[in-house]
Amino acid sequence: MSHRHKELESPRKRLDEIDEQILNLLSERGEIVRDVIKRKIENQLPVFVPKREEEKTKAFKELAKSKGIDPKWAEDFLRMIMTASRDTQSQEKFPIATQEPKHILFVGGEGGMGKLYKRIADQTGHVTYSIDKSNWYELEEWVPKLDMVIVTVPIKVTESVIGRLSGRLNKKTILADFTSNKSAPIQAMLKAHEGPVVGLHPMHGPDVQNLSKQLMVFCDARGGEHALWFVEQCRLWGMRVIEADPEKHDHVMHLVQGLRHFVALLHGSFMEEYDLKPNDMLDYSSPIYRAELMMTGRIFAQDAELYADIVFANKERRELLIKFFDHHQKLAKLVEENDREGFIKEFEGVTDFFGKFATQALEESGYLINRLADRFA
Repeated sequence: MSHRHKELESPRKRLDEIDEQILNLLSERGEIVRDVIKRKIENQLPVFVPKREEEKTKAFKELAKSKGIDPKWAEDFLRMIMTASRDTQSQEKFPIATQEPKHILFVGGEGGMGKLYKRIADQTGHVTYSIDKSNWYELEEWVPKLDMVIVTVPIKVTESVIGRLSGRLNKKTILADFTSNKSAPIQAMLKAHEGPVVGLHPMHGPDVQNLSKQLMVFCDARGGEHALWFVEQCRLWGMRVIEADPEKHDHVMHLVQGLRHFVALLHGSFMEEYDLKPNDMLDYSSPIYRAELMMTGRIFAQDAELYADIVFANKERRELLIKFFDHHQKLAKLVEENDREGFIKEFEGVTDFFGKFATQALEESGYLINRLADRFA
């Protein structure tokens, strides 16, 4: 072995020892976290407390700085550890929001979202039931016990499934749905049920490990005060809950879902038309385009019918997309007419409209891109 290699041997050995010590400490930390979670459950305390996490992060950054470690890197490191802690918690029990367990029926309980919430409700100690195509006959037997019924089926069949529940539930039972548009399902539920009705929209997919930091939208349609225990349960699961007006919610979701997913189809379809293979494009892409391509590509790894349901959810959404195409034509004219000045004017108008958000977007996307580049580039 050369003299130079011998010189490196000792520091490398020490680095390996330190790396093992770090893993040992993380393992010990995990055991303590499990104990803390157990105590939280016993005392019915939320498993995720945003204020505590922010205070801990701030103190950790200051401590890192005092030790000559980059505080931004230290924050990333701590947040990754805390995320792992929350994932650990998903295998455990969750604190319950009520004195007695509630009886919750998931209509569509074999679907992704139904399965996820049924599992978490089970782990919380509630009594859960599931209805899918094959076992509607069990509804009659369960009806007397049900505190809440959550309809979580594809958008296109939501209203007909709600209709199927018409007049069959107890007046005290809360009827709710998980659909990503709210106005039409809420109207269908108000028509089908004379008891409490709430519209719910969990703003995440079925593939999350746990519900910490996820958002639940809550629309009170009738007697929402009877469902406050469910709001509290969501908070104990670590979720953020916002109350929304159904029409305003749908107006925003037309853009967030309908437009976003159609633009993804436009992007992917044009690549196919011109045989622009994703892997070839990656070879020549900057980290930011890589991130954009990944956001487009992830949609095509999922179910076409789900996205068709989202894009063609209702007449208002389709009308908005038609307006989008009209607007597209207006901007296409700038290209046809080689109108560079017009492009700049349009661009600067949008810059003014976005205001300070553009600066926030630059910072957040920069963070995302750097992490992606570290891990995958």
